[in-house]
Amino acid sequence: MNPARVGPYEILEQLGSGGMGSVYLGRHDTSGELAAVKVLPASLAREEGFVERFNREVESLQKLNNPHIVRLYSSGVDGETYYYAMEYVAGETALALIRREKRVPWQKAVEIAIQVCSALKAAHDTGIIHRDLKPSNLLIATDGTVKLSDFGVAQVFAEGRLTMTGGIIGTAEFMSPEQAQGKRATKHSDLYSLGAVLYALITGRPPFSGSAMIDVIQKHKFGLFDKPRHFAPDLPSGVEDVICQLLEKDPGKRFPDAYVLQRRLEQLLSQAGTYELQTVSGDHITGVILSKSATADPDAPTVASGDRPATGRVRLGPGPATFMKEMVRAELDRVDKPHWLAAIFDNTLVQIALLVLLIGGSVWMFQSRKTTPDPDMIDTTESPERESEGKRFLRIARHLKQTGDTAQAIAKLRALKTLLADDPQQKALYEQTSQFLQTLEATQPSAKEQYQLLQDSVTRATQLDQDGHHEAAVPIWSAIIELYSNDPGAAESVERAKKALQQN
Repeated sequence: MNPARVGPYEILEQLGSGGMGSVYLGRHDTSGELAAVKVLPASLAREEGFVERFNREVESLQKLNNPHIVRLYSSGVDGETYYYAMEYVAGETALALIRREKRVPWQKAVEIAIQVCSALKAAHDTGIIHRDLKPSNLLIATDGTVKLSDFGVAQVFAEGRLTMTGGIIGTAEFMSPEQAQGKRATKHSDLYSLGAVLYALITGRPPFSGSAMIDVIQKHKFGLFDKPRHFAPDLPSGVEDVICQLLEKDPGKRFPDAYVLQRRLEQLLSQAGTYELQTVSGDHITGVILSKSATADPDAPTVASGDRPATGRVRLGPGPATFMKEMVRAELDRVDKPHWLAAIFDNTLVQIALLVLLIGGSVWMFQSRKTTPDPDMIDTTESPERESEGKRFLRIARHLKQTGDTAQAIAKLRALKTLLADDPQQKALYEQTSQFLQTLEATQPSAKEQYQLLQDSVTRATQLDQDGHHEAAVPIWSAIIELYSNDPGAAESVERAKKALQQN
């Protein structure tokens, strides 16, 4: 049951609750100002040194003044209840955004990260480390402003968390490797967490997950994560490089500070404002800049999915050829950097010897693999460095299906099936892939049903062009490219839209 009052605040409703207390919407008796009032568990007040630590941290946090940090109004004690009141932000958390949209467009994710960088710089400049940066601590206001909440509050609970978790402070999915080892958190720890948040926004999943917290912690310390572009093929390589650098195990290899990171993200977002048609020519990607007006603003902001460029420019995402080139490039990168074990097993004599052993002494293993398990039951908690390359791609396809991108999942499975075909050592995995692919293809609607909106739009834009209304057709062609550029089944219509824009 919600309390009627806490200090000078009338409690209106509960906003949320967690292990470190409950948050209520309150109204101040005198000013009438709304605030988010966090009530701490009574057990914390009995811990040695908690009250002094709480007052000290609250005093330092009140000095923070940044538009992207939730302001701390006041703190106090009501009987045995300790609380603090902070700015109330009407909107949603980044966690709710991920749950609703599955995967956030990379431009929007970068814009969120840029605002978080501003908050981190302001706090780091005063010597305050967040220690627990995660999607649920990012509040997105209705006007798009991002505010970081619970800034530094992890330090308030530091002693209590130390006794409970053996020195680990933070949320497992987003904590840095040094925090996972119980070491002191620094500004580089917050940058690692921001990289994990950016990864989750763009891919719909954290870089590491597991059935238990200890599994996730071990992966942060020693594991390898799947590259973001496996789940978001339209992600520019520059943004992927930033995320990978933020997720470096060695803090010294991450960005030096939040300001440098912010400038790099702003640069990438600015570059995305120039809309290019990417085509593959030999071993190089050539760009053709399309523009309706020579006076169009060259620094125009990136157009997010669903928006229409005011300047007449058209943003063209990577087509099927570019997507396949990226897949080939990723595979070549993997081959160029083989594990030392892979180099041994790549030896022909070793392979022949293994094949003889498998045929002569392991027939029963092949017999036992004739029963193909449900592909949806594949263990996804296996650490990436221990699973085979084929199972990793199968896991990626499964995640694409779960996030609603069935077309990309089918494309991945078809490519994987081609690689596994006629390889007796991959027979079981080939059957799993085939079964999964067959299941997904069976659930797909007919081509007419699936692309009815696309075909109607192509017909409408074509008719407008024929009638001489080219200006009215441009937004339709642009929308087709924006929505279907990564869909192999719509490749013909996308190419038609690109040619129409070039002619206009």
